[in-house]
Amino acid sequence: MEFRVDRQTLADGVAWAVRTVPSRPALPVLAGLLLTADESGTVTVAGFDLEVSARAEIDADVTVPGRALVPGRLLTEIVRSLPAQPVEVTATGSEVVLRCGSAEFGLQILPVEDYPALPEPPAPAGTIPSEVFAAAVAQVTPAAGRDDTLPMLTGVRIDFDGATMRLACTDRYRIAAREVAWTPADPEFATGVVVPARTLADTAKAIRPGAEVTIGLAGHGATLIGVSGGGRSMTTRLLDDQFIDYRSRLTGTWSSVARVETGPFTEAIRRVALVADRATPVRLEFTGDRVRVRAAAGDAARANEEVAARLDGADLDIAFSPQYLLDGLAGVHGRYARLECTTSTKAALLTGIPDPEGDEEPDEDADTGFRYLVMPIRLTS
Repeated sequence: MEFRVDRQTLADGVAWAVRTVPSRPALPVLAGLLLTADESGTVTVAGFDLEVSARAEIDADVTVPGRALVPGRLLTEIVRSLPAQPVEVTATGSEVVLRCGSAEFGLQILPVEDYPALPEPPAPAGTIPSEVFAAAVAQVTPAAGRDDTLPMLTGVRIDFDGATMRLACTDRYRIAAREVAWTPADPEFATGVVVPARTLADTAKAIRPGAEVTIGLAGHGATLIGVSGGGRSMTTRLLDDQFIDYRSRLTGTWSSVARVETGPFTEAIRRVALVADRATPVRLEFTGDRVRVRAAAGDAARANEEVAARLDGADLDIAFSPQYLLDGLAGVHGRYARLECTTSTKAALLTGIPDPEGDEEPDEDADTGFRYLVMPIRLTS
């Protein structure tokens, strides 16, 4: 195997694939990245940890086709440190040699015959613009659970229903959901799957802006999902598709509805939260035209700030985890946020109001497709 490639191009491809290389691999060969050069002028860099696979296709000047398995994390560090010059990669005997300018590195080749076969991506089920997909995933994944003993809560539930895709996460204390449009290969395509949230978030964030994301899924009963775009692809095993009926919990009748500017409200919460430790809530006191944000850490410190707001309904005094509030507000992509509540002990719904066009007034009844249901913390005084 021998090829010549731009250093940054190689670095980008290696950085994509190395995300699947485990720090403590169950098999020694899983610490490797598989380099495959073919006559068409494409080099594929791939990693696999038996659950998730990642491939990057990069353009290169291939002189001798072939493949080699090399230590993945070491390769990443080396390529990242090379000067901005073309890199020559050659497999000779028992090592792969990288030359860039006056720098030369030799990496011991791992036994490629022992490397497990990479899973074949499922057939394409549809496409979605990368920016839309990345934004939707980023809005919901902060609400995913971190407890691996409850796998369902560590995933993103994705429901496909014709031209509509719905994503949702929950950790039992909050639910984040987003509805977006996508283009299915089959207009009648409908199924639901649960994808590991961490894997999906890393993938969505790393796909190049402007690319068209293709989602591969076999349909009902699928065990694997594929996500690809811009020369990058990923496959991962699906989690058990059992999930709560989250959609029924995102609707209801609310006795108090507050509208507040997202930016000033977020900044006030962030400042007030400086005096709150992990167990200290941020308290929101809504009246007719403002919200008072306050918190106190015993007698050690306190903070309060007022922000303009508009409240329809009864005055409200409610408290939340500051991080949960900030996660929800980060998903509100619009000038105004809407908080709908019933009492200080019932879950509250946070949504965004779409920005108006031109001089039009915001449509108070519309939302941006993002919904965030969060449980309050019971007030003690």
